[in-house]
Amino acid sequence: MSNAESLLERLAVCSWSLQPASPQELVEQLKAIGLTRVQLDLDPFREQAAVWTGAPELFAANGISVVSGMFRTVGEDYTTLESIRRTGGLVPDATWEQNLANASVTVETARRLGLDFVMFHAGFLPHDPADPDFERLSDRVRQVARLFAAAGITLGCETGQETGPALRSFLEHLNEPNVAVNFDPANMLLYNNGDPLEALRLVGSFVKSCHLKDATKTRVPGTWGEEVVVGTGEVDWPGFFHTLDELGFPGWCCIEREAGDQRVADIRTAKEFVTGLLGAR
Repeated sequence: MSNAESLLERLAVCSWSLQPASPQELVEQLKAIGLTRVQLDLDPFREQAAVWTGAPELFAANGISVVSGMFRTVGEDYTTLESIRRTGGLVPDATWEQNLANASVTVETARRLGLDFVMFHAGFLPHDPADPDFERLSDRVRQVARLFAAAGITLGCETGQETGPALRSFLEHLNEPNVAVNFDPANMLLYNNGDPLEALRLVGSFVKSCHLKDATKTRVPGTWGEEVVVGTGEVDWPGFFHTLDELGFPGWCCIEREAGDQRVADIRTAKEFVTGLLGAR
């Protein structure tokens, strides 16, 4: 099997992109897209247990495979770059204890689903090891990581809120065997944190999962870039997939769409774009 064929068999959908109200709705959306693999939002299993408790059986009956998971942290405010810097991930002291408690529940959900990879946003990572916040955040990520390690699960930190060099430095300092990277090239553009391919090469040995999302960089420093449909933005997709080949990337490529009001159609377009691109190689 060629690398392109292998990647095509590792395409999945991020469930939260579809904003499903129930497992049945998610199944119907995935069928409309034409993919049966999903990176699953695990928060509804904690927040709406009565609705989602039967999801594994429903997925199995419909041929849906849950390939990995995701969880959010408490109180994230994505209104502006400054608001998410203050509220994102494990950074705020006010939400730390609740985030740790939620992570403990998420570990058990992931274990029941048989997952071996779960991702989240750790928050803006300090760039300088001499920064007092560097060790504080390292300790928090370490505590969460070890909860997942005890269950045999890899914890993925999503990219974008820091540069490639800062992320690599943080991970090397952290030195936790089960901490990896969920690489999102669009986030590098949205946060204006450098060239996605350079960052991918730099942290490549840590990358165990990817998001397929596209974006254009901001023209106004200090503001968001714009997320767009895959294939219409500034991500160099041929270069991206070539770099994954060079790295021997082993994981899933999960299509994500967090903007717009036609998510099913946009993800289907993304699937067709990626299938065409990889099929032509």
